[in-house]
Amino acid sequence: MTDAERTEVVRNDALGRYEILVNGETAGFTRFIDRGDQRIFPHTELDDRFSGRGLSSVLVREALDDTRAAGRRVVAVCPLVAKYVSKHEEVADLVDPVTPDILQFLRGE
Repeated sequence: MTDAERTEVVRNDALGRYEILVNGETAGFTRFIDRGDQRIFPHTELDDRFSGRGLSSVLVREALDDTRAAGRRVVAVCPLVAKYVSKHEEVADLVDPVTPDILQFLRGE
């Protein structure tokens, strides 16, 4: 990120994702699905044009902060989200394991 860049993370409930905007342009997103008291994060994408700036960490951190504020638990199916939670002790209390029933749910079984 440069000083001239303005970043913002917004929750887009209509698309079921958190989006990170750079100067108003969508740079990436992390999808979420609410199931009971859990918020499942199955997939994250960041446009290659915005890579190498630490934006994915900002996106995941703010998504998890919002999840905590909503009183939900995190299920990190997405490898990027799983990597983030494994490196940040401060969110360990939010995390539920990925279980076979969650994977079946995501596959529509």
